Amino acid sequence: MNLHATLAAAIADDFAASLAAPPQLTQDALVLQLTNGVTLNVRYAAADAYSLRWQFGEGESAAELGIDTAPCHADLATRPNHLHLADGRVVADPLTRPDAAPAANLAAVLRALLQDPSLATG
Repeated sequence: MNLHATLAAAIADDFAASLAAPPQLTQDALVLQLTNGVTLNVRYAAADAYSLRWQFGEGESAAELGIDTAPCHADLATRPNHLHLADGRVVADPLTRPDAAPAANLAAVLRALLQDPSLATG
């Protein structure tokens, strides 16, 4: 079983009431549709190498944010993981840790997105 399939099974069990549709496995990702209108694309190349990107809203209020571990942004305290905000800024990642289990990181992101997809990060 691959990591995305393992994550899909865990999310289907733990977040069933918050999913608008069953988790969808694609060739290289896991796609989650949340009941609050968020679409989350989960990509794990390894347990400590990931990209979690989400979209929400429509029209002019549409936004995309994401957390990834690309080895850049050396000035951030959470390096290599960082958060891309809708306005283009990149800030320290408040949710994930590369040394945490992928399921724990994904659960932390889902809990936060269910409360506020914008993460109210200023």
